[in-house]
Amino acid sequence: MREEAVEAALGKLGLDVRTRLLAGQDMWSLPALPEIGLKSLVMSDGPVGVRGVRWTADDPSVALPSPTALAATWDPELARRVGRLLAQEARRKGVHVLLAPTVNLHRSPLGGRHFECYSEDPYLTGEIGSGYVKGVQDGGVGTTVKHFVANDAETDRFTVDNVIAPRPLRELYLAPFEAIVKNARPWGIMAAYNQVNGVSMTEHRHLQNEVLRGEWGFDGFVVSDWTAARSTTGGIEGGLDVAMPGPATVYGEALAGAVRSGEADESAVDGAVRNVLRLAARVGALEGAPPVVTEPPAAIDGQALAREVARRAFVLLRNENHTLPIDPSKLRKLALVGAAARDARILGGGSATVFPERVVAPLDGLAAALVDSAPAYAVGADPSDELGPAGKGFILRAVCRDAAGGIIGTRSLPGGQVQWIGDDLPDGVTHEALHSVEVRGTFTPRESGEHAFGTRGLGAFTLTVAGEVLYDGAQETGGEGDPFEALFGAPAERGRVRLAAGEPVEVSLVHPVAGTAGAPLPAVVFSFLHGAPRRDADELIARAVEAARDADAAVVVVATTERVESEGFDRTDLRLPGRQDDLVRAVAAANPNTVVVVNSGSPVEMPWREDVAAVLLSWFPGQEGGAALADVLLGAAEPGGRLPTTWPAALTDAPVTQVVPTEGELRYEEGLFIGYRAWDRAGAVPAYAFGHGLGYTTWEYESLEVTPTTARVRVRNTGSRTGREVVQVYLAPQADPVERPVRWLAGFAGVEAGPGEWAEARIALPGRAFEVWDEETGSWSFVPGTYEVRTGRSLADIRLTATLDIED
Repeated sequence: MREEAVEAALGKLGLDVRTRLLAGQDMWSLPALPEIGLKSLVMSDGPVGVRGVRWTADDPSVALPSPTALAATWDPELARRVGRLLAQEARRKGVHVLLAPTVNLHRSPLGGRHFECYSEDPYLTGEIGSGYVKGVQDGGVGTTVKHFVANDAETDRFTVDNVIAPRPLRELYLAPFEAIVKNARPWGIMAAYNQVNGVSMTEHRHLQNEVLRGEWGFDGFVVSDWTAARSTTGGIEGGLDVAMPGPATVYGEALAGAVRSGEADESAVDGAVRNVLRLAARVGALEGAPPVVTEPPAAIDGQALAREVARRAFVLLRNENHTLPIDPSKLRKLALVGAAARDARILGGGSATVFPERVVAPLDGLAAALVDSAPAYAVGADPSDELGPAGKGFILRAVCRDAAGGIIGTRSLPGGQVQWIGDDLPDGVTHEALHSVEVRGTFTPRESGEHAFGTRGLGAFTLTVAGEVLYDGAQETGGEGDPFEALFGAPAERGRVRLAAGEPVEVSLVHPVAGTAGAPLPAVVFSFLHGAPRRDADELIARAVEAARDADAAVVVVATTERVESEGFDRTDLRLPGRQDDLVRAVAAANPNTVVVVNSGSPVEMPWREDVAAVLLSWFPGQEGGAALADVLLGAAEPGGRLPTTWPAALTDAPVTQVVPTEGELRYEEGLFIGYRAWDRAGAVPAYAFGHGLGYTTWEYESLEVTPTTARVRVRNTGSRTGREVVQVYLAPQADPVERPVRWLAGFAGVEAGPGEWAEARIALPGRAFEVWDEETGSWSFVPGTYEVRTGRSLADIRLTATLDIED
């Protein structure tokens, strides 16, 4: 019935209307067509929350842990629950399609957007991504699995030609997309900015039509990444259904004209419109077509799930002398150190950003849990020397004025950031009428001293604090390189004012707006910035040492910043910013019970890791991260995470580091060997291996039974508390007729057991684990032979092995 409704609707549409339906009508939506009962289809960024059509803290969203954190749970069913929550959020915000998940691979640790991807391993990525997609679509909301394909770095991402041989393209980069299409049947795919082997992905007929739709049977819609569509005929003939954003795109009138002139095939237009109408039918936006989901799943508590995912994702890398968990009944004093302990970094930068209603920082979470012995806090070291958006202590509104100075609209502005793209403007405001925006309100300092104020954005600014004009000038150039950086500009300090703690002052930032009306993508983007009084770095570290020396235990939270991990640029090193390494060394020297919490979305160097008692990865832990951290540190829950990517001791050890194109090309010369596959090939030992993660109990692997399709692993909890174990299975060919990695992940399962109890993990061994892509025949080839099946706690902690003879 759904397909019949789609065909009936399609038959009623003329060419101009059909081509208009394939082009965004604005930043986030497709046009409604009342004549066929079609509602406007609304899309929104993810993947850690649903922003909706307004990019503002005034419209809050649940903020979940980063995708690297979700992958660290090694739990597809938990990912499915996350998807259901996001579907609930999407429906609340009137969103039909979530622009997620991101399933590109961690090819190199320098990838700047890796926090938004899952893993270096295609199998793990496919399993977590399948759970996520199933969950979102359980709630009747579409997904767009992205970025198809090989968008594995940010440098020159709009133009780079990623040159990849057919075999690694199939076995690594296409593999998670194929698995998700097969296992979860997603309703959408997003075509990437980059080229693959000389063809832009939005025009890649072979990969989009022949592979995605032909071989895999994908029947959803393909949407461009925002502004990625560059050719009318190339796009429609190459399998691109929708060009976003609008209204200025290569489709619409241009596509209708191409059909009439004979440059484009009308049947291709019909196919694209059919895919869009099928999407509308599935999400309940087409009259006469039953939606896939008529009764959404039961409501989910977003705060509770965010907290659960965070603690399940934390990876305990090191725990000498059972330092963790800390027994609160025996705790006299806990020292908590680090700027990110007070002002948490909960997510990565860029289009994945959402604004939660609340954020529980580590200081908040531990203070709430230790009501009788609140932690002694010290900043220790600030990871950034740049100003950040106005946050704690600011109460701000954006006031919009016309050319005559009259107020035409206002909006509250938590966070000091104006990010109005497309039609996301305050009520009553249009780009044509808007002449200036003033961010105004009050600031109540948390500490006395000389506070810094500044701006981020392009154009003229007048900045006033406590009646003093600090700046009246213009910023003419933005960030270099990626257009995303250029749009937002670079942070700039404009002046300093000495203020007293607790005494509010008035603040104002006026920004004339010019030239947004009529622009292909009209946008008003700028920020009011603030920096707390600067303290002598050595003095800050000395104060942290003093606090740690007098404590039973010291917890140091170290972090990256938005200028280190964000969309729009790749990293140049893996070092922690600022003097955080010095801070950790100094605190560890003062207190043998020093626990370091690493607040980053992807690997960082930890030169002090052998000098501290415990190292715990919190990733970007989402809005409830501080509460989850208290749960784990104090033993209310165990850290459940395992590494989804290999952590090098130093960047120089990493096998793949090239992310900068040469003359427009980035050649994937490493072929099949990325991640642990590359480490094995090089015979090198990382700081922490793929799959590594400790808990608060111990496990004995008692037996392993294998068949060509299944591994059965029996494990026993030999510790004193209930725990969860992630049983991992790897295949290692014993004599290989073709070049393959030394070993690869073939399956995994999580099991739980109480003290002394046993559990059995039954792990399917997929047929694809025994296949390779044959470049001569252009097909998958089964490789018989003898395989060693290895099971254990990580790639570096194998407990049992068995031999499996596989015949043709």
